[in-house]
Amino acid sequence: MAGGNNGPSNGHPSTNGHRKPGKPPRYSAFSLLKHGLAPRAEWPRAWRSPALQPSYDVVIIGGGVHGLATAYYLAANHGITNVAVLDKGYLGGGGSGRNTAILRSNYLTPEGVRFYDRSMRLYEHLAADLNFNVMFSRRGHLTLAHNDSSLRTMRWRAEVNKLQGVDSEVIGPEEIAKLVPYLDTSTSTRYPILGALYHPPGGIIRHDAVVWGYARGADSLGVHLHQNTEVTGIDVAEDRVIGVRTNRGRIATRNVVNCTAGWSSVISDMAGVELPVQTSPLQAAVTEPVRPFLDTVVVSGTLHVYVSQTDRGELVFGASVDPFTSYSMRGSLEFVEGLAGHVLELMPALSKMRLLRQWAGLCDMTPDYSPIMGATPVDGFYVDVGWGTYGFKAGPVSGEAMAECVATQRTPEIIAAFHPGRFETGQLVGEKGAAAVGH
Repeated sequence: MAGGNNGPSNGHPSTNGHRKPGKPPRYSAFSLLKHGLAPRAEWPRAWRSPALQPSYDVVIIGGGVHGLATAYYLAANHGITNVAVLDKGYLGGGGSGRNTAILRSNYLTPEGVRFYDRSMRLYEHLAADLNFNVMFSRRGHLTLAHNDSSLRTMRWRAEVNKLQGVDSEVIGPEEIAKLVPYLDTSTSTRYPILGALYHPPGGIIRHDAVVWGYARGADSLGVHLHQNTEVTGIDVAEDRVIGVRTNRGRIATRNVVNCTAGWSSVISDMAGVELPVQTSPLQAAVTEPVRPFLDTVVVSGTLHVYVSQTDRGELVFGASVDPFTSYSMRGSLEFVEGLAGHVLELMPALSKMRLLRQWAGLCDMTPDYSPIMGATPVDGFYVDVGWGTYGFKAGPVSGEAMAECVATQRTPEIIAAFHPGRFETGQLVGEKGAAAVGH
C-alpha cells in the first residue's frame, strides 16, 4: 500500500534553520570523568530545545521510542532532517516509560517472527550505532506451558521460529529447573509446569536509555524535538494532510506519522481515519532490590504473569491487560493481590519479598493482536500504532521501516502484512497465541 505522490523533499535534507547533520558526540574517559564531577549546571544538554518552526517536511506525533526511532532513521538513512517530533509531555513519558523492556522475537506467525527478529538484531548493535549505552542484556526467555494445549502451541511456535532462523525450542521440566532453580517444577502444584518454549536470544534493556539514545541521535542529525507540545487537530484538504494544529501554534506539513500509544485512535480520528483499536490499561509492579538470582525472563500465559530481574536487583512483574477499556493509569489492589498469588505459585520462595511500587500504562489492542503500520487512505498520513503490550521490543524495526515508508512512498515488505486495510479484507495476522501476555 503506497502513499501519495508528494514526498518529503524527495528524500533530500532540508536546512530551514537546522544545523548540518552530524553524529552523536563522543567523549573520552577523561571527559566523562570531568562531566561526572562537574556541577550539574555545567553538564552539556543531551538535545536542544529549538523554537517551533512554521513548517516541517515530516511531523511525527509521539515522543516515545517509535517516534524517536522513526525520526532518527529518516535523518540517518534517508537524509531527511527537516523533521519535528511532538509530544504533549516529555520524551519517553508515555508507553516507552511505562513498560517492562523485555525483548524477544519468538512470535507465532512468520510475519511477526521476521519483524521482531529484525528488531532484535538492531537492538544488539544499538549502543554502538547511537554511541549510547542502552544496557542490552541477553538473558534467555522462557514461556511456560501448564497444560497440553499450551504445550502444543509452544511446539507450533518453536517450528515457526526455526523456519525463520530464530533460536527457539521446547524444553522439559528438568531443563527448566536448571535454568531457573527457584521455579517450582514439581508435579504437586496447582498448575504443574509441563514444559516451556525456550528462546535464548531474549533479554531485557533499559527503556529510558533507548529513548535518550534515539533522542540524542536524532537531535545531532538536525531533527527538532518538541516537548510539552500537544496536537489538537490535523488539517486535511481533499484527502491530503496539509498541517497540524498544536497548543503552540499551527505547523504546515504534508507528512504526519502517528506514533502514539494509548491515544492512537484519538489522533487518527483527527485526520478522519478510523482504526479498530481498543485501549486498555496494563499494570506492572517492582519489588525491593535483592541479590541477583534470576537470569532468565519467565512468562506464564496460563497464569497471566511474567517476571524478570533488573540489573539493580529488582524483580519486575506484570500480567495481561486489564479486562476493560479505559484511559486510567492508576494501579489497583486487585491487580497486586492476583499478581502476587500467581507469582508465588511459580516461585514460593519469594513470599518474604516486599513490593516497592506499581504503575500502569495504556495499550492499544487490535483484533488480531498485531500492529497497524503504513500509509492510510488520507494522503500523507501514516500510522505506526496498535502495539498492545508488545510495542517497545519493536521500536528499532518500526522506526527503520516507517522511515523508509515515508521517504520512499512505498511500503517496505517487512511491514506489508500490517497494513491498515487488512481488517476489511480479512487478511489478519493472528498473534494472540504469542502476544496475549506479550512480554
